[in-house]
Amino acid sequence: MSHFLKSLAASAAVCLSASLPAHALDKVSFGTNWLAEPEHGGYYQAVADGTYKKHGLDVTIVQGGPNAANSALLISGKIEFYMGGEMGSLNAVKQDIPLVDVAAMFQKDPQVLMAHPDEGIETFDDLAKASAIFMGKDGYLTYFEWMKVNFKGFQDEQYKPYNFNPGPFIADKKSVQQGYLTSEPYAVEKETGWKPKVFLLADNGFSPYSTTVSVKADLIASNPDLVQRFVDASIEGWYNYLYGDNKAANDLIKKDNPEMTDEQIAFSIAQMKEHGILESDEALTKGIGCMTDEKYKKFFDEMVKIKLFDAGMDYKKAFTTQFVCKGVGMSLKK
Repeated sequence: MSHFLKSLAASAAVCLSASLPAHALDKVSFGTNWLAEPEHGGYYQAVADGTYKKHGLDVTIVQGGPNAANSALLISGKIEFYMGGEMGSLNAVKQDIPLVDVAAMFQKDPQVLMAHPDEGIETFDDLAKASAIFMGKDGYLTYFEWMKVNFKGFQDEQYKPYNFNPGPFIADKKSVQQGYLTSEPYAVEKETGWKPKVFLLADNGFSPYSTTVSVKADLIASNPDLVQRFVDASIEGWYNYLYGDNKAANDLIKKDNPEMTDEQIAFSIAQMKEHGILESDEALTKGIGCMTDEKYKKFFDEMVKIKLFDAGMDYKKAFTTQFVCKGVGMSLKK
């Protein structure tokens, strides 16, 4: 072939390749359980730094919030992935809804109870001395029932509704309030100048996984590769968020939730690291997101004990370990 024909053939090949579409990314949506915050940082990181794209995914984060219905969007098939909570998939099994946890990013539920300093509340047992315990209805029906069964002195009369306003707690020095480790303690200190006593329920025996990745069972059956790629990319996102450059992710978080501040973000990340929210138990050796049957059953048995679930319910329908505990992303930890 002449030099001219070789050049012509090469040019034609370049033009042809340029006209071919790139391999299409799989478009999926992930619904969070609240307004954008650093507790969602790994997912925003995977969007911001291209990790999802590297795994062949075009991910849209659908922000949660007080008026959002992202769990309903998952059930109806409008979104593929959802950030579940400690009771979500177990409640789904109870209602015969085929939702499955495929990863648990938080090994510990960040739920805390806060007390005033210098009021004689030094241990978890001391919380029973409180004049009032401000908590939401969900907490009253779950971990407060668990507290009454496992600790002495807690009474229904202590329950007071918590309406996301710390004012009543701040005003009553003998009271206790629920909160999220990464949020309410910061807000109270910022408003009052004093640090509340903070008791993490997970460190006192309340043992659910939290911030799960939940999907419909038929997605696992029809496209396990898609589920695996989303789980792997999200795990890598979390390692990069905790130990890499997370500025772009935080910018996305603040864009979605303009009330979020750099100071709040820094506090939240520090608390998640200090208390092993993502990295404790099996996650220390098998990677973020790890779940085990043993721990899932332990929590299920605790909830059976307080009569939230029947002992004969098949709790194993609520989760699968096939996508996690593989050490994915651990090399990214600096």
